Amino acid sequence: MSKTYAGARLRRLRDERRMSQAELARVLGISPSYLNQMEHDSRPLTVPVLLRLTETFGVDPGFFSERDTARLVADLREALTGEIAAARVSATDLGELAARMPAVAQVLLDLGRRNQLLSERLAGAADGRDTADEMPPSPRSPHEEIRDFFYRRQNYLHDTDLAAEQLAEEIGIRPGEVLRALTARLADAHGIRLSTGSEEHLSTGSGDHLHHYDEPTRTLHLSTRLRPGQRAFRMATQLALLEYADELDRQAAEDFPADSPAHTLARIGVANYFAAALVLPYTAFHAAAEEVRYDIERLTDRYGLGYETVCHRLSTLQRPRLRGVPFSFVRVDRAGNMSKRQSATGFHFSRAGGTCPLWNVYEAFAAPGRIHVQIAEMPDGQRYLWTARAVTRHRGGWGEPGKTFAIGLGCEIRHAHRLVYSDGLDLTSPSAATPIGMGCRVCERLDCPQRAAPPLGRTLRIDQNTSTFVPYPVTGRTT
Repeated sequence: MSKTYAGARLRRLRDERRMSQAELARVLGISPSYLNQMEHDSRPLTVPVLLRLTETFGVDPGFFSERDTARLVADLREALTGEIAAARVSATDLGELAARMPAVAQVLLDLGRRNQLLSERLAGAADGRDTADEMPPSPRSPHEEIRDFFYRRQNYLHDTDLAAEQLAEEIGIRPGEVLRALTARLADAHGIRLSTGSEEHLSTGSGDHLHHYDEPTRTLHLSTRLRPGQRAFRMATQLALLEYADELDRQAAEDFPADSPAHTLARIGVANYFAAALVLPYTAFHAAAEEVRYDIERLTDRYGLGYETVCHRLSTLQRPRLRGVPFSFVRVDRAGNMSKRQSATGFHFSRAGGTCPLWNVYEAFAAPGRIHVQIAEMPDGQRYLWTARAVTRHRGGWGEPGKTFAIGLGCEIRHAHRLVYSDGLDLTSPSAATPIGMGCRVCERLDCPQRAAPPLGRTLRIDQNTSTFVPYPVTGRTT
């Protein structure tokens, strides 16, 4: 078992509780000098101490894991690629900073993003373009803020999950009876009736709504285009908004001011989480996933829900003492735009856009309906097992445009044996892995023939008398 050094997080926990070293040492049953050594990473965090911390303060053991440190280091590497290339700071320095002073590292990361935004504005001004209205006032949009909201929580909301599971037990949610149970709850507890035949209530000038709740008449209008699983999800979301409203406000207010767009989006995001946890209650769904070894198609058949819904729910199975496989979940389109990304692993999603073309999520578009499996290796040597499948949605009418996405679900290779998709694969052989990166501009793989952009901070080797298979050969120098 690898040793856990978590001095910075231990100090942060003590500071948040406003305790001295002597007070915390007394609670943990250790000497102040021993605690001091752990806080300065001279000694690892032992299992007995970790258990006392979780029991005494109610924190999850994952609070002390290196997973968040790895994420922070990856974000820093991306934001400060130029500084690393110029040898002003090393990757080792960033790792040390993220591990020992995560709050300072986060400030540096925010400053780096802010600097990047200002540089883009200055570049636009130099080209004669007025970018004041084009550029957002913040480096991140409200939707990006919401992705980070769930990212920071490792895509798991403990209290929400428990509340949804309790309600599912109360109203009798089980496979084959979900719609009946939700309909009865909406009618009996809230006097809400369902309407699926009044399309005029769902039509607007900008397009057709999939659902609309008319509060004055207490009618929930559902489009006939919704499949049964989609209909159940919309009904469950409405229940969350009605019965969980105060908690939605509280959770959104943890990160965002009440009058901000991000606060509203956070409420919707938590309500959607509640809905998924209601129609797929944690304990039963976790048991089913383990039983079929995370076979996504068997789970969609059992619960009558869509592929994306099941994949997203699988990525949230991180309840203490009843954890599933920690997954990363992603949804991308053909152009590489990433509309959803959540992670319970250390996998790093690029903020700069243009993710790796060697990643199997893009291969999925070539054969819709088929699940593609890939062992992928990141530049830092970490390997993952990824599954990807393309899904298409249509409005329903002939000739009307639809939308197609690739849904990716990946886990660290050490968990891969628990998945049915690992059968027949050599999980230990380095040659079985496809080398991928975070995106061409920030990728460290200088010899990649698929590179679409020159690497930042490197001097290109340009020779009119020589051609190479690698599109952007570089010298040993940095710019």
